[in-house]
Amino acid sequence: MSYSGSPNDSGVWRNDGGAQSHAYDPYLHPELFRGVATRRAFAFLIDMVVISVPVILGYIFIAVFGVVTLGIGWALFWLAWPASVIWAIVYYGACIGGPSSATVGMRIMDLELRTWYGAPGYFVLGATHAVLFWVSVSFLSPFVVLVGLFNGRRRLLHDFVLGTVVINNSVRAPVSQTARTW
Repeated sequence: MSYSGSPNDSGVWRNDGGAQSHAYDPYLHPELFRGVATRRAFAFLIDMVVISVPVILGYIFIAVFGVVTLGIGWALFWLAWPASVIWAIVYYGACIGGPSSATVGMRIMDLELRTWYGAPGYFVLGATHAVLFWVSVSFLSPFVVLVGLFNGRRRLLHDFVLGTVVINNSVRAPVSQTARTW
């Protein structure tokens, strides 16, 4: 990258003479964002169930193990909460960093996370996406999700920070139907 001090450049850094535009324009392709906010909320609820099941089973295991060991096993309860947080971060990172670039809930609701320039998600992006969501909701109240209702791409606060966008998967990559041969 270079900076030239000519008056026509307006003092901006450029790598190829121009800024890269958004890959998904809500005005050119509104179908990419139709119903995303509602389906994203349902995807979140599905993901909470997927994350909660192993956590609940872990707590039940520790409780039973504590009874069997006459209370000694209950000392593992102090590990349960940090393990739950690590499990949630790994879940989001692995799912968004996977080939579908979506969590289980997002796949069920036919959504996909992409960067603003169109690239698929990766592990660190998925993990950071989850952490920033929980931090923003914790510190700024759950009303922070209303930000998504006031922009064309239905992006939330953490989407703006990370440069991500959630789109309809079936619209972006339509699946071709094969003809029946029988």
